[in-house]
Amino acid sequence: QVHLLESGGGLVQAGGSLRLSCTASGIIYSIGVMGWYRQAPGKERELVADITSGMSTQYADSVKGRFTISRDNAKRTVYLQMNSLKPEDTAVYYCNAPIATNRGPGDFWGAGTQVTVSP
Repeated sequence: QVHLLESGGGLVQAGGSLRLSCTASGIIYSIGVMGWYRQAPGKERELVADITSGMSTQYADSVKGRFTISRDNAKRTVYLQMNSLKPEDTAVYYCNAPIATNRGPGDFWGAGTQVTVSP
């Protein structure tokens, strides 16, 4: 069974930094675009950034210049380096990826990791 496991969330003061990681495990043939999404209380889930297997990236306007997404295909891991954090970045951050597995293709989500930025 395939899983995405996130880590690295926590509580940080405004202006601080956090690095999130997400690793895929299981019998995996290939992984497509890996993305980070976030959902704040009372708001819809939104795309923060994503990265293709060829390392092309895109970012939400609200995080451009502050967040950096990267990926290690050999480790099946995607990272999100978050700098200059703001209180409005507070949310549960989710990892997502379409993955080809021994049971067929699927769209997978992690359980989420909480990021809280205090003023």
